[in-house]
Amino acid sequence: MQLTVLRGRTDECAAIRRLLADLPTGGGALLLQGEPGSGRSALVDYAHRHVEGCTVLAGTGLSEEAGLPYAGLQRLLDPVLDRAGALPEQQRRVLLRALAGAGCPAHRRLALCLAVLGLLTAAARDRPLLCTMDDVDRGDQPTADALAFVARRLRRSRVAVLLTTATDVPLGGISRHRLRPLDDRDSTALLADRLAGRPPAPPVAAALGAAAGGNPQALVDLVEALTPGQRRGEEPLPETPPPDGRLGRAYRARLDRLPADTRHVLLLAALDEDGEPATLVRAARVAGTAVEALTPAELAGLVRVEPRRVTFPQPLVRTVVRAAAPLAARRAAHLLLADVLDGAGHRLRRAGHLAAAAQGPDPALAAELEQAAAGHEDGAAASAALQRAAELSDDPARAAARLVAAARYAWSAGRAHRARLLLGSLPADATVAGRAGLLRGELELRAGRPRSALTTLLAAAEALAGTDRALALGALVRAGEAVCFAGDQYRYADVGRRAELLRRSDDPPATELLSAYVAGTAATLRGEHEQAGPALRRAVVLGGQLTGSALTPTTLSCAAAAGLLVAVDGAAHRLAERAVELARERGELSALPRALELRAAAEYWLGRHDAATESSREGLRTARDTGQDNWAGVHLGMLAVLAAVRADRDTSLRRIREIGEDPGAHSRPRALAQWALAVLDLVDNRPAAAAARLAALACPGTGRGQVLVLVMATPYLVEAAAAVADRPAAGAALAVFDRWASSTTSPSRRALSARCHGLLAPRGSAEAERELRTALRLHPTDAGTFERARTELLLGRELRRSRRPRAAREHLHTAREAFTLLGAASWAEQATTELRAAGESVGPPEESAARLLTGQQLRIAQLVAEGATNREIAARMFLSTRTVDHHLRNIFHRLGIRSRTELARALALTDAPRGSG
Repeated sequence: MQLTVLRGRTDECAAIRRLLADLPTGGGALLLQGEPGSGRSALVDYAHRHVEGCTVLAGTGLSEEAGLPYAGLQRLLDPVLDRAGALPEQQRRVLLRALAGAGCPAHRRLALCLAVLGLLTAAARDRPLLCTMDDVDRGDQPTADALAFVARRLRRSRVAVLLTTATDVPLGGISRHRLRPLDDRDSTALLADRLAGRPPAPPVAAALGAAAGGNPQALVDLVEALTPGQRRGEEPLPETPPPDGRLGRAYRARLDRLPADTRHVLLLAALDEDGEPATLVRAARVAGTAVEALTPAELAGLVRVEPRRVTFPQPLVRTVVRAAAPLAARRAAHLLLADVLDGAGHRLRRAGHLAAAAQGPDPALAAELEQAAAGHEDGAAASAALQRAAELSDDPARAAARLVAAARYAWSAGRAHRARLLLGSLPADATVAGRAGLLRGELELRAGRPRSALTTLLAAAEALAGTDRALALGALVRAGEAVCFAGDQYRYADVGRRAELLRRSDDPPATELLSAYVAGTAATLRGEHEQAGPALRRAVVLGGQLTGSALTPTTLSCAAAAGLLVAVDGAAHRLAERAVELARERGELSALPRALELRAAAEYWLGRHDAATESSREGLRTARDTGQDNWAGVHLGMLAVLAAVRADRDTSLRRIREIGEDPGAHSRPRALAQWALAVLDLVDNRPAAAAARLAALACPGTGRGQVLVLVMATPYLVEAAAAVADRPAAGAALAVFDRWASSTTSPSRRALSARCHGLLAPRGSAEAERELRTALRLHPTDAGTFERARTELLLGRELRRSRRPRAAREHLHTAREAFTLLGAASWAEQATTELRAAGESVGPPEESAARLLTGQQLRIAQLVAEGATNREIAARMFLSTRTVDHHLRNIFHRLGIRSRTELARALALTDAPRGSG
């Protein structure tokens, strides 16, 4: 498998270079093990290209010669056999006899191996020698044994041996590298190499990477088989590499060399996707053989038989095994498997095998498949069964309904591309347009264009309103999510009106929950919190009472979202956690990213930033695995915010870059990214930039933009705006925040409100201190440690600026200790700086210039070194320009300097590491 570009093989290339670099002074050996297509041959070629001033002997193990002892050795050593005369007579005779096909008696094998070593050493006397044998496990075993013997005894020679193998052969004593699957980054880079340097769209790269399983040749084969529409992400992508690709042909060649019984049992294993060993044992016995016939396939690395499951390490092998078998053999194997499966637990598997063997429509079998698939825990298996049921149906309406159900199961299992493919196969006049539209809209919402999703979901809700109000409400819930994701909150009013028309007084709990959630959200976005509160609290209560079939990840997620809107964070977290657990238990992977988003939001409000980060990381992984690009962006945005709050600039910016192409001017990922950047601006003392970013998130009066994100970020907006005296922008946002906070019973929200009012009050006023102390009193002592510490810091700063340093130090010490325990180093440093400005000596002793300045003088000096003007410094530190001028004269006098340039140089020396000279 020659690959022109090596990706993900940095360690192996380095090992090869080290092996070659040691050749002039001493030999060595290296064994590369990896599955077909992993790049073993490309690494051998890499060694050939990078060797200099050496003789090269190259061979390849050939399966055609596997039964001919020493055939591979003969081909390898033929170019240097003229050096055999340098060997002792007995060694020379045994070597030439073996290479001539006369074999080697067991008691002479040591002499033969020593002869091979001696021959290679003799050939390397004039020039170092590189000896490579690719696929050593495919050729004859005596050759492999002899080369292994030699490879272990090269320290004193100028010979290097490089061997590759696909299987885990027992070649001990040789340095071994296992070629691991490519990670996402290397897979994407390899795809870009094959697409003329243009990386594919993220969803295309993710789907191809999953289909290839990290195998480089599989990726190449996939790319070469793609249509233009698939490359652009406009058509469904293949789920496995093509069986007629280069890798598929390589596996086909391996299959052809297996015994007939092995191929027969391997076909049974390939057709029975459940992989239950007991089933395979029974099926093999009925077929007149035994499961032990798989041993040659195991040794060839094609299949793995474990106590609880029979698996194919490379999914392509399963596809190739099926494709290689004649139609009659496949049909007979399916019928045999159906015969050995009995009992209720095997109902779907048995029906699936019967359906695979069926010829022509079979309504009874289609009905059996549909019934067996209902509620099956494996969504992918249920989807395949329903698709086959549609094919066996003789009623077009039933066939369409089964296709939609198959698409729903596929989507639930996280296979978005399969769901789209199934929906695309529906006839134009399908009688299930409402259900199909609901699923199309959900797919578009999670992985497409949310604004288009809104139109599709509203149409689906209208189509379903007369037949299934619960599904119609579900469509409206998703439509509301599309509105909020795209930043078009003003359009939620229409969603709310439609939901109100569907509400009935005798609705079951799950339906009532959806109605209450939509109504409460619509009222919240209108600013009518008195009306929103009862509806949202009712949704929370109902979410905790649901049981049986009404208990789903979707209903629990709605209840959790309602809890966040009324600031009952503990209840919201419990509901979101239950939604996550239920989605996992039922295999509803498509519901996980949304549930994890809500759990992360609840953890943010509870002050559990580390937990929120873990939830968002899992949400990101799941969103990418299930093709939900939009929700991957949401989780990336939240991770960026959480990193920024920790002042982890590199991580935050990396997450923002990962969001990639802007999904919309007012989209939620974009808003979260702007929030993260604003927090970093605040950390870096750029309050004007922070205020401008946050003020642009939304316009609450019009409902455009990310109103809900702006509400979450309001405390940061107020802090930034207060620092630059930009009160109108902060006042408008705080008014919205206040109306919401006052409608809740949340002490933490009211604490944040009071803190914001304290920041906007005149500096040094009794009002500012009173509001900040109120905030401190309201902060819960058992949660929200970070926000409480932030309030301690802000109150300490206020007291210090009011010339009350002794009172300030108490709060600043508390803040510094809390930030240190939380690992928030940047915020702890801010508290330390304030403590020094308040006359407290903390931390390690300052050096040189910094040691000569007070805390306030040091801060002014640092701002000067950063290029700030006196006016800018005065605004940032809430001082007059006259006071800044006075401090700057004292700084120049203490340091014995005359200019700002000299000051910057003095601080640079202060910041230099000790011992740097």
